[in-house]
Amino acid sequence: MKLSRLSGIAAIGAVAALTLAGCAANEAPASDAPSDGGSSSEAPAGSAGTLGATGASSQAAAQAALVATFQTNNPDATVNYESTGSGTGRDNFIAGASDFIGSDRAFEVEEFEGGFATCASDSIVEIPTYISPVALAFNLPEIDTLNLDAATIAGIFAGEITQWNDEAIASQNEGVELPDLAITPVNRSDASGTTETFVSYLAATAPDVWTYEVGDEWPIDGTERAQGTQGISQVVGSSEGTIGYLDASQAPEDAGQVAVGVDGEYVPYSSEAASKLIENSDLEDGREDQDLVFAVDPASASDGAYPIALVSYLIGCVEYEDAEKAQLVKDYFTFVASEEGQQVAADEAGSAPISEGLREQVNAAIDAIVTE
Repeated sequence: MKLSRLSGIAAIGAVAALTLAGCAANEAPASDAPSDGGSSSEAPAGSAGTLGATGASSQAAAQAALVATFQTNNPDATVNYESTGSGTGRDNFIAGASDFIGSDRAFEVEEFEGGFATCASDSIVEIPTYISPVALAFNLPEIDTLNLDAATIAGIFAGEITQWNDEAIASQNEGVELPDLAITPVNRSDASGTTETFVSYLAATAPDVWTYEVGDEWPIDGTERAQGTQGISQVVGSSEGTIGYLDASQAPEDAGQVAVGVDGEYVPYSSEAASKLIENSDLEDGREDQDLVFAVDPASASDGAYPIALVSYLIGCVEYEDAEKAQLVKDYFTFVASEEGQQVAADEAGSAPISEGLREQVNAAIDAIVTE
């Protein structure tokens, strides 16, 4: 695989998402937009064929809306996106079981060594089309928000701070009547890019407290676990005293939310605040030009940036055995990155669309997909 250094990065807006994508169509108007990988604001029309995709549960609701609109514009196309979690999605792509995937982390460079059975070559396209804050949601009746700094958050999830009225919490929340109640941290049971995003934040901002290795699987045994983003949401939403990390768009409606300490202030999550963190991040070295992967540093958050931000990718092949499949993947990726596609996701999940500058980079990466 030929590797080259990527050049600079344009500013990004954040994209958030929720539940499950399927093959139903919605009421979006049909479009005559071209499917040539350009920066059209409308969905490509005239695409045909069937794609099977698996992956990130964080993207699921956005994918549901995106698929519906794309299929309305392209009645001969079927895209099935199954929310399996990022780890399963990557395994499926390696094994050849998914035509493309969504993943809350990109493939590591060393993971390229075994190749990808889905692809006709070792080169892949990874594009960041979904950027979302990871919320810390908790279930304490009568309390809507709490201020917590990085060391306190790390202490809670490491099991060192075990009561909600602990002085470490009370000292940051003057006037809040905290209950004498045990804290139940809830983490993902499956391999997850959301987990990796969260533990990367803990390791970068509270290394004296969080001493575990960074990875996509929860590193502590004997904890309360839930399957997928939806599982975390269900447990936190139904069990008093719990706190969990999850894509902000799927936080339980009635749950309390943590404002995270950054440079002496407490920043609540928002798409705009998450985008500020990504805007200051560089692209990783040592990757091909169509492999757009960000090196996000939570410790660099400042000036109102929310420090726990998920960068989620669409991942496909540069070359497929089937040219029709390649064209359909190219058309669908182009739509997701388009102004229309980003607005569809924004309307469904309350997200902020990616910037025009990033869209140019993403479209250049999509254009690398070989269709003949």
